[in-house]
Amino acid sequence: MKWKIAAAFLLTVIAALWIGNTSLLSRFPNDKPLRIIAHRGQHQLFDATEIETDTCTASLMLPPTHAYLENTVAGMQAAFDAGADVVELDVHLTPDKQFAVFHDWTLDCRTEGKGVTEQTPMQVLKTFDIGYGYTADGGRTFPFRGQGKGLMPTLPEVFTALPEGRFLINFKSRRTEEGDALATLLKTDPAARASTFGVYGGNEPTEKAVTLVPGLPGYSNRTAKSCLLNYLALGWSGHVPEACRNTLVPVPANLAFLLWGWPQCFYNRMQAAGSDVVLIGPFEAGDAGSSGIDDRDTWDMVPSGFPGLVWTNVIEKARLEVERRGFCTLPSRPHICN
Repeated sequence: MKWKIAAAFLLTVIAALWIGNTSLLSRFPNDKPLRIIAHRGQHQLFDATEIETDTCTASLMLPPTHAYLENTVAGMQAAFDAGADVVELDVHLTPDKQFAVFHDWTLDCRTEGKGVTEQTPMQVLKTFDIGYGYTADGGRTFPFRGQGKGLMPTLPEVFTALPEGRFLINFKSRRTEEGDALATLLKTDPAARASTFGVYGGNEPTEKAVTLVPGLPGYSNRTAKSCLLNYLALGWSGHVPEACRNTLVPVPANLAFLLWGWPQCFYNRMQAAGSDVVLIGPFEAGDAGSSGIDDRDTWDMVPSGFPGLVWTNVIEKARLEVERRGFCTLPSRPHICN
């Protein structure tokens, strides 16, 4: 008799967990479109099979199929033209207290310069050719050399050049002062605040900026990890951890199935907690790159009707995948489908 009671109790618990977390009883909102984040704007791709955090990716460029360089105004404009809703860009706070929009920690990979990016005044950074180091054939030819002179923008220059754009700002350092400086900019310049979709990156500047700017969503490595691990532990009950509230929640596409209520129930819980879900590419241990939803296989991991954000490194190919998956049927999503 005791084992029957125990079995009945166990079945009741399993049934309760299933009912509380199944997406069969939930739906995505039908009035919200899928949105796309273009990582670094439209940019040159590279072989990412064996890169580390300090690998010079410009020297691993794949044969170019377009003329755009990452973190440039032209590349960002091309990304918006291709259907991006948000463009991700990278910043460094220079000694003269300007935000340089540039990916690399040092200058000697992409430019003819030397030294640390954040230790170089903006007026000097403006003299460099950011296309100098790109090569697809081991250094025999450099197709963008001479074409990137003076193209490293400041963050306010990006906002001014693309006033209708929205941007996800990546802090490349762990300097708290970067968060303070961005908060000052956003609180004193309403146009800059309107252009800033969110922030992410180094723990200290990201968390500082989010604290200082009301309503600014963002995540650091620390807060994203806290959100997802605590949700894995407690999400079965419907509880949304504090680290998952009023923020951006990055979800690796290959691990999403582990989250309680994925996809519809999970998405709706995050929305009710004031958060947006960002579906990123598959997580692989030791991966130093920023994996995205970049090809047919990874686009097939995006749930049908998903109204969250999709992160891609290949914005120029997104339109075909969006059409193939039927996201163009949303009336609020005409600009990527026409």
